[in-house]
Amino acid sequence: MYKDVSIIAGPSSLDLATAIAKHLDAELVPVDLRIFPDGESKIKMRRVDNDYCIVVQSTYPPTDRHLLQALMMIKRCSEDGAANVCAVMPYMAYSRQDREFLDGEVVSMALVSKLIETVGTRRLITVDIHSPASLSYFMIDTQNISAVGLLADYAAVKIKPNAPIVVSPDLGGAKRAVKFARMLGTDMVALKKIRDKDTAEVIIEETELNSSVVGRDLILLDDMISTGESIVEACRFLRRYKPNKIYAICTHALLIGDATTRIKAAGVEEIISTNSVPGINAKVDLAPLITTKLKAIIDTKKHLR
Repeated sequence: MYKDVSIIAGPSSLDLATAIAKHLDAELVPVDLRIFPDGESKIKMRRVDNDYCIVVQSTYPPTDRHLLQALMMIKRCSEDGAANVCAVMPYMAYSRQDREFLDGEVVSMALVSKLIETVGTRRLITVDIHSPASLSYFMIDTQNISAVGLLADYAAVKIKPNAPIVVSPDLGGAKRAVKFARMLGTDMVALKKIRDKDTAEVIIEETELNSSVVGRDLILLDDMISTGESIVEACRFLRRYKPNKIYAICTHALLIGDATTRIKAAGVEEIISTNSVPGINAKVDLAPLITTKLKAIIDTKKHLR
């Protein structure tokens, strides 16, 4: 159906890119990657002849390596003459560094946006970016899509929780939790989290919950789980209210270091995420969601010709 579209399968998102190409019935362009002993990446890919070039590369850790690889592939597409180069970065690195929190800090997202634009990107698609405001640094078209619906569907069909209640580990994620809870037909609570800007230590403030959680299954919902500290502290707080099972659901499961072990030790039954970051917890496929967005973009472009 989309024979004039090339999907570039970035090394960090090979399976996701392959699935997107299949959904679009588009050309899949594999990438040959070599990592030298000093850590440098070398990208080799065949010439792209199509007008539409879509580079699929999530920038999870090793963040800088995956970001640089994405820039290399985008630049190659631009040099090959692709007029419409779209970067699909389901997990967008540096979105947590979208402002100067402490005096003297570099606003990394401002630099990343310039790099992505300079190599020839015409459009950027992200999924549940941590700070939507970080996209304001881009001059190109950017679209952030939500995976909350996919995650809610998975919870309803696969988990089948008992009298669930959705919990946001912090007030910043309350809107996301409200949407998720509405899809499950249940209620939600938002905890009050404080993170020390210097040490990154997480503290859950003492507060009375506005709903009883006794004997109920809890779904801890977040956009991303990195070190797992927020989930662990939330579990410690919530366990005092005698819930039943606790599930941790997120879009991006980075799970740095021993995060998985610590989260499970804190009482989490299961960690569930999308495949923005590949791994054993990546149980929700983003390909259909991203494909729908790409179809809308490509079809609109064609109609305007």
